[in-house]
Amino acid sequence: MEFTGQIGLIWEQTKVPLVVPVLKVMVILCLAMSAMLFIERVYMGIVIVFVKLFRRKPEKMYKWEPMKDDVELGNLGYPMVLVQIPMYNEKEVYQLSIGAACGLSWPADRVIIQVLDDSTDPAIKTLVQVECQRWASKGINIKYEIRDNRNGYKAGALKEGMKHSYVKQCDYVAIFDADFQPEPHFLTRTIPFLVNNPQLGLVQARWKFVNSDECLMTRMQEMSLDYHFIVEQEVGSSTHAFFGFNGTAGVWRISAINEAGGWKDRTTVEDMDLAVRASLKGWKFVYVGDLKVKNELPSTFNAYRNQQHRWSCGPANLFKKMAMEIIRNKVYSYIIPKIIHFLIYIYVCVCVCVRVRY
Repeated sequence: MEFTGQIGLIWEQTKVPLVVPVLKVMVILCLAMSAMLFIERVYMGIVIVFVKLFRRKPEKMYKWEPMKDDVELGNLGYPMVLVQIPMYNEKEVYQLSIGAACGLSWPADRVIIQVLDDSTDPAIKTLVQVECQRWASKGINIKYEIRDNRNGYKAGALKEGMKHSYVKQCDYVAIFDADFQPEPHFLTRTIPFLVNNPQLGLVQARWKFVNSDECLMTRMQEMSLDYHFIVEQEVGSSTHAFFGFNGTAGVWRISAINEAGGWKDRTTVEDMDLAVRASLKGWKFVYVGDLKVKNELPSTFNAYRNQQHRWSCGPANLFKKMAMEIIRNKVYSYIIPKIIHFLIYIYVCVCVCVRVRY
């Protein structure tokens, strides 16, 4: 009893001078972040109304001309494109994703389909390899690549994929996760942005959810992600500000990836990591909202929880690793808005982490 009483006495003596000030500071920080979040939402609302009213499409902001056949050059007038499809035990969707990539409208001799299979199930590996061989027999330039390990997971697979000798002849790389199915005109819509605008490093498309009506959880996810694409990505692109790469359904200029230091596996958000580093190097991004790529939403709570935990905690870890690099950047007028946006994002991520975990 005496020990318990001493602990209670110590608590009574320390909570006012030590604990209460800390709690007050935390409350003030939360209020400040909430105010910044509110201001950002109002700003985005104003911008998106302006974009819709004046129809500021990407084709009006950047030079865009359709690829045309050259009588003298033939297919050589088209740039070489690498299409990467990272996979991991994708038994249900591998045929759809490979088939969609092989069906892209682009000269067959100017595109390379690269299937990066990190599957640990030998039976699934065999199925994916046979599917690749089937398309190769039809004249498609498709490469089936595997690794001895899964170091770096998706980032490691993409990084290893870029090391192959045939990649050196490619100018651009389109990336699709295994559950994504691009429409045939995907490359003809995106590549002209990169060809005609040398300052652009990335063209990002929108996601279209094929199973959004499966259950209440998928409907809620659709609403959240639609806001991200329709508002956040659209505003970032329309104002020539930073917006993140979504990890799939996008086309990168390979020189932009190389200049930014390539893929890194130091966080679970390798897509945002690369986008931040490329942005700091001066590369611009464009979002094409009317170009949609079909994919599926997590339909079970465990899958949703794991996805949200990865998306929420990853940016916080990335900010910790890149804070000094961002601060050292000399283009303060360009970086300060990004720091504010990033701080708001970290605040939201912390809230989501706590909510998902508990």
